Amino acid sequence: MATITTEKYRSAATEGIGNPVLQDALANLQERLGKGAADAYRRLPEGPDLRLKAHDIRMESIEHLDILLDRLTQKITENGGHVFFAPNADSAISYLRNVARQNNVRRVVKGKSMVSEEIGLNDALSADGIEVVETDLGEYIVQLAGEHPSHIIAPAIHKSRADIGRLFADTIGTPYTDDPPTLTRAARKALREKFLTADMGISGCNLACAETGHITTVSNEGNIRMSSTLPRVHVALMGMERVIARLEDHDVLFRLLTRGAAAQNMATYVSYVGGPRRPEQPDGPDAFHLIILDNGRSKILADPEYREMLCCIRCAACLNVCPVYRKIGGHAYGSPYCGPVGAVVTPLLVGINRARHLCQGETLCGACRQACPINIDLPRMLLRLRAQLAEGDPQWSVSPANPIEKLGYGIWSTIVGHRRLYDLVLRAGRFFQKYMPRMDEMLRRLPPPVHGWTANRNLRPLAGQSFHERWSNKGHQA
Repeated sequence: MATITTEKYRSAATEGIGNPVLQDALANLQERLGKGAADAYRRLPEGPDLRLKAHDIRMESIEHLDILLDRLTQKITENGGHVFFAPNADSAISYLRNVARQNNVRRVVKGKSMVSEEIGLNDALSADGIEVVETDLGEYIVQLAGEHPSHIIAPAIHKSRADIGRLFADTIGTPYTDDPPTLTRAARKALREKFLTADMGISGCNLACAETGHITTVSNEGNIRMSSTLPRVHVALMGMERVIARLEDHDVLFRLLTRGAAAQNMATYVSYVGGPRRPEQPDGPDAFHLIILDNGRSKILADPEYREMLCCIRCAACLNVCPVYRKIGGHAYGSPYCGPVGAVVTPLLVGINRARHLCQGETLCGACRQACPINIDLPRMLLRLRAQLAEGDPQWSVSPANPIEKLGYGIWSTIVGHRRLYDLVLRAGRFFQKYMPRMDEMLRRLPPPVHGWTANRNLRPLAGQSFHERWSNKGHQA
């Protein structure tokens, strides 16, 4: 399993906010891709309402997941492939290790895969003495730096050109430069030798089709296709929710996926893989393995309130508009899944209490739902997570996160429900605020337990009269 550091959310968020390179990069990313996706949706012949059709397609698949997975397995097996259902990360890694041992694998090239990040695959294979090379340019950069991705589709967004130039000079021995084309050529040269000598290729899976028995991968660099065709063994990792029923549904989903992810009409490389190469085919692997991962997804599927989360196709459209992600960056979430999607799915996978800061840190502005190509109602699920943290939930093993806070809001609910009591509290507040520290007529610091409100902002003091009092003093009936 990947190293999860959700407990460090607050400190990591503070660090991200203080990083000027990250701030500039995220602002630029959201300015280009966030607005670009909205424009791309409007240019669709069907218009933005195509997102509603995509939601129906994904929900239909989720509701019939058992049937579709069984059909997918049958088709891939008929085509000469192997399918393994992994209930958790350890079983997925164990299966992949066995495949590597049986094929004497010493070097692996990897196309981009969020599931491999989720299960901590790279460290597991490296522990067996197997060299693992990320081939997506962004993933390659963060691997050389010994870091984790900070964005689903732009893993190295937190690094400047100068950072990458120094990194390449230190790790692959190229002369220092901050020229992007030169850096790209250096990476291409280093990776080409890895592709040609790799024993195994590993990829993720954007979607799988039960009707035809294939998985589909999407990229703009061609690295996934080289990882899946050049080595003699190809292993694909797939979250169990990624299957859909019909090939015709690909058209709708991929047109929206690329628009949501990068404001593109279509990605450069779309590959369909359903098994090993046939005798008459000159290219392709001798063996194909598909690992279908559960790792907590069955529990999400069993809950009608969260089942919609399995519709997500990990396009990162929600990251590209989220005001919280824009300020704190991906590393603050302490999980392979960041942004609004991470704020929902990470607590469900690793524990709601453990990852409580993620869902509590979102603004509930609704921008994520408006940007999502599948129209997933992330704000609704964020609210439910917060409700579970407030009340507790035995079904999800959630204990109330802050009983004192709950008590405080209960008292406040009583106060605002009784006019005279509310007026009394207001008068007490006006009296005590006279003794609080001020700056330019603003309250600089509130007393505990509400001092957090003034940790990073000043507050306007209570007015001498409430609107209700002013209205009554003018002779109006309250």
